Amino acid sequence: QAQLVESGGGLVQAGGSLRLSCAVSGSIFSFSAMGWYRQAPGKQRELVARITNPGRITYVDSVSGRFTISRDNAKNTVYLQMNSLKPEDTGVYYCKGERIYEAYWGQGTQVTVSS
Repeated sequence: QAQLVESGGGLVQAGGSLRLSCAVSGSIFSFSAMGWYRQAPGKQRELVARITNPGRITYVDSVSGRFTISRDNAKNTVYLQMNSLKPEDTGVYYCKGERIYEAYWGQGTQVTVSS
């Protein structure tokens, strides 16, 4: 049973930056892909960024050019560098690890961007 633990959320002013971390218990290579999702109040959870084992990266259009997903295989950690933050980026950010027949989620970390 894998565990994913997010950290790095907080309160930041618009235009600021945060870096989220997702620490994976065990090997990060046990997952075929890792992703960051967010859920704003009253809205559905949405994909923000995703990175596959071969290194293919995708972003939702609203964060492209501002957010960067990366992974440190030696530390079994996935990061989300968020720059030029906007109030609409506010929400709970979740890390997800994907396997063929199952997925694992972290507990989430709150990001609040003030205007």
